[in-house]
Amino acid sequence: MWTALREELAREVARAIQERFAVTHQPVVEVPPRRELGDLATPAPMQLARTLKRSPRAIAEELAAAIRPPRLVREVKVLGAGYLNLFLDRPAFAAGLLEPRAAPAGAAGAPRAAGAPAAAATATVAAPQGKVIVEHTNINPNKAAHIGHLRNAVLGDVLARCLAGLGQAVEVQNYIDDTGVQLADVVVGFIDLRRASLAEVAALPEPFDYICWDLYAEVRRWYDAPGDAGGADARLERRQLVRDTLHQLETGRGERAEMGRLVARRVVHCHLATMRRLGVAYDLLTRESDILALHFFDKAFQRLKDSGAVHLETAGKNAGCWVMPLAHSEEFAGLEDPDKVIVRSDGTVTYVGKDIAYQLWKFGLLGKDFGYRYRREEAVWETCPDGEAAHPPFGGARRVINVIDARQSYLQKIVRAGLEALGHRGEAERSVHFAYEMVTLSPETARQLGYRPEGDEEGAGDKALEMSGRKGIGVKADDLMNRLEAKSREEIGKRNRELEGRELDALAREIAVAALRFFMVKATTNRVIAFDFDEALNFEGESGPYLQYSLVRARNIRRRLREAGLPDEVTAAGLAPLAASHFGEDLWDLILQVAQIDELLQRAVAALELSLVARQALEIAQRFNTFYHRHPILQESDPEVRAARLATVQIFRRGLERLAELLGIPVPERM
Repeated sequence: MWTALREELAREVARAIQERFAVTHQPVVEVPPRRELGDLATPAPMQLARTLKRSPRAIAEELAAAIRPPRLVREVKVLGAGYLNLFLDRPAFAAGLLEPRAAPAGAAGAPRAAGAPAAAATATVAAPQGKVIVEHTNINPNKAAHIGHLRNAVLGDVLARCLAGLGQAVEVQNYIDDTGVQLADVVVGFIDLRRASLAEVAALPEPFDYICWDLYAEVRRWYDAPGDAGGADARLERRQLVRDTLHQLETGRGERAEMGRLVARRVVHCHLATMRRLGVAYDLLTRESDILALHFFDKAFQRLKDSGAVHLETAGKNAGCWVMPLAHSEEFAGLEDPDKVIVRSDGTVTYVGKDIAYQLWKFGLLGKDFGYRYRREEAVWETCPDGEAAHPPFGGARRVINVIDARQSYLQKIVRAGLEALGHRGEAERSVHFAYEMVTLSPETARQLGYRPEGDEEGAGDKALEMSGRKGIGVKADDLMNRLEAKSREEIGKRNRELEGRELDALAREIAVAALRFFMVKATTNRVIAFDFDEALNFEGESGPYLQYSLVRARNIRRRLREAGLPDEVTAAGLAPLAASHFGEDLWDLILQVAQIDELLQRAVAALELSLVARQALEIAQRFNTFYHRHPILQESDPEVRAARLATVQIFRRGLERLAELLGIPVPERM
């Protein structure tokens, strides 16, 4: 509504300029810095002054008389040196916000039916922008997810929700690197360190990903430990085990490949369960092993060779490797070694080589497709060599957004360079890297978990601790959620001692999800998050539970009105007899802030800065709570004043519920 009004005003001002002055001009309609200057304004007269050789104020006065303002504009004034300032009809505008809002195609938040593929709901949507593929999470299937992974998953999930909320068709993918060195390490750990058989690993209890967490750290230490024979020879033999395992994982043949498939499937099952706790879902799991088995890379590699984008090195440190030279590109200028290895001398393919092939498929440029099968237990599709006959259409995107931490920026640039080298410049430009900084542990949290930051021998340092799966340092995602839920139960008990059993558990889960998701989104993506238990578990102030509490408070107003025998809601028609004075400045500021959610959403998505959404939700909640204490509704005797206040509450509730949905924050019935 707000965006449509601004666009309508811009068109009307442009029409008046054309008719009055015979000049084509595209005016800007903006929000004035102070409320007394109106609700909207345009500096068009100032911009036309030089062209028309007239004073801005004289131009503004002529335009004010010529404009046919839209219905929701009650007054047009000329202020200052020559601004056109517009004041809205407050009751009519509020009434428009109370009208039922049609959900855009592909809108986020709709529940997915059990057993139904998520992509089925979005693949048929023909949004004007074309389909957007959002790839996120991408946890190596070798151990449990930790809190660093959660920032990726939450940012990716919120981005997908926001895109869908703007009416775009979205397909969410989770890339499973089941041929990489991290999985190979765990396979070596089971086969060569633990001497475990396939049957024994299959019989290991849950949580299987926790077992792999400990094993991964153990095997990394084992590589560098002296063996029975002692010395470097033992270490070299162990490293060779990794190379042998990697080869089998890539070819898909042999005992180690079979162990890798078992470990990856069990760990992915655990990861999906972890993400479900947070309300994160996917349309498609793309397995790296299928990219190799279906020869996606072979086809992409042949194109790279045919185009001259890669060549075989015959001398030097990269002898025997296929290399992509990048020295000619401005993006890679100044690098000491700008050439990137695509295929190693032993024939194995680097990550970036496989990702170029994957990116080509995402855009529908490869000329090949996966097979697909539906994982009914987890309600998600996955790739496979030979799949089900009927499946939703995957891939073929207009735009691709890869959510990967900032340390991967160089590799993402190479993927784009690969597309450009093959002549796909437009697709390279629409290959977007959504970068974010990592999650560390605050010193106090690190010490609580038994870790001591480097240089903190006395336990009094203030240096954050970077998590490391190789060292086994970090907070497992499920452990974090368990602690958050326990803290939530404790907080609930202070307010609702009568709650117990399933109702208490459900509410604790909802509050924990809100706390974690808001914590991961509220910081700007260029900031490293120092995760701190006390901050994350703070149930007041800048937190997800604060948003939940605000919505519960707004809902309680309706309940109390019903109990008092008073109308518990206002219709748009019910605002017709109200005067502008019924909507005082604090009510009006809250209403306008809710009205601008769509524009805020567009800015957040365009800038890939989702903290804007979190900050908007927080500011609206804070304004509402100030309004709540200043303007009682139940005790108000004037029905028109009460109607204006109740309408403001309804508008607030609708706006914050929408933002909560986009942020993935559940709204409990009570707190």
